[in-house]
Amino acid sequence: MRIVFFGDSITDCERDRNDERSLGHGYVKVLADKLLPLYPDTDLELINKGISGNEVCDLLARAGSDVISLNPDAVVIMIGINNTLHKYKYGKELNLKQFENDLTELLTRLKDAGMAVIFLEPFLLPAPDKLRMRKLFNEELEIIDRVASELADEFVAFDEMFNGLVITTPYTEYSEDGVHPTHRGSRLIANTAIKAIRKHLL
Repeated sequence: MRIVFFGDSITDCERDRNDERSLGHGYVKVLADKLLPLYPDTDLELINKGISGNEVCDLLARAGSDVISLNPDAVVIMIGINNTLHKYKYGKELNLKQFENDLTELLTRLKDAGMAVIFLEPFLLPAPDKLRMRKLFNEELEIIDRVASELADEFVAFDEMFNGLVITTPYTEYSEDGVHPTHRGSRLIANTAIKAIRKHLL
């Protein structure tokens, strides 16, 4: 069984682009280290196709070459934080209608290709320089949650999960900058996502 992990820097995590077996050092690697020993008699192949800085439109543009062409049984997606982040970092406008169209087309294309689609909700933690981004990110999340809940086979709500935890724990335990997970944050993503993935293991 082949599973492709598709997303931005949270998925990428400095994987070696010249090595198809490289999983980076983030949640994908943590998940692989937990999942593979559970299925010693199953031919499981995990492929990391995250690219740092990607937005939803970038995943849509490379869905054919980086996912569909590999004929995976499942794809695990986490995407969306850069669509908000880049507006504040680079002044790039976020057109929410276009965002919704792109996300809908992305998930529809992957579903139509015959694979299970597991969507991991992006998250934003309350780092001081990220607080101004929350209103726009909430608008984006409304679209993500609605579209992914309708089209994906599995939807895992990480924003609510992480922000619930930081009520009693410093956000820096899970992400020093509010966006990129620490090792503890990556473990939480992996431990939660693995439950959704195991439902679709052949």
